[in-house]
Amino acid sequence: MSSALLAIGRRRTTAERRRDRERDIIRATRELFDERGTIDAQIDDIAKRVGINKALIYRHFAGKEELFALTLVDYLSELNDQLTSADNPRKAPLNRLKALSETFVDFCLAYPAFTDCAMSLLRRTGEELFGEITEPVMLKLGTAMAAPLERIAAILKAGQRTGVFDEVDTAYLANHLYTQTLGSLHMARVGLIVSSGQPGHPVVHHADVGTVRETAITATLATAVGRKALKIQRTSATARKSKGETS
Repeated sequence: MSSALLAIGRRRTTAERRRDRERDIIRATRELFDERGTIDAQIDDIAKRVGINKALIYRHFAGKEELFALTLVDYLSELNDQLTSADNPRKAPLNRLKALSETFVDFCLAYPAFTDCAMSLLRRTGEELFGEITEPVMLKLGTAMAAPLERIAAILKAGQRTGVFDEVDTAYLANHLYTQTLGSLHMARVGLIVSSGQPGHPVVHHADVGTVRETAITATLATAVGRKALKIQRTSATARKSKGETS
């Protein structure tokens, strides 16, 4: 075998080893996320879980933010698989959206670290993200996010065609629903709500997870219907008024 072919074989083997190592690191990061949450998952702990030196992680990833972004990609891939299984195009758009909303909410509740990781990235501006994460990783993250968002957008378009959902930009609304749900589920993550007590003495309550879940799902459906609901209410009120005048 020529030396050129041997060199190609070695490069291929090295590339495969690198991909395997990156997968091991991402898998260990997610395991620690699920066990401890994102705050308590440190690079030292990830390296120990994989059985490598901490410095090796930075040979594979530009930094902690990039590693977390790729771990979010892993979560999003699993989420998209679950959404695909839950969706039934033969159902009415409102029922389809409800099924996907339930799946998304339950995924967030099952993997609180996913909510933390996603919210952490949402708190950064686009400029900050591009400063912390390399372009290839941003492309992977964008692709992973686009898959479930496109599914939601398709359902919204179907609902618009049947007159159920509001006539708004479906790509925007899909992104809005994604962000809205993450924000709602963060309440379950924190586990607390605040109300007013006596002056100067706010009252802190436990946030019931079941209530947060149902509210998040209802909010998704209500947002999708949007101004349609207001139009229906006005039409109903006008009809009742007219009926009263003629009776």
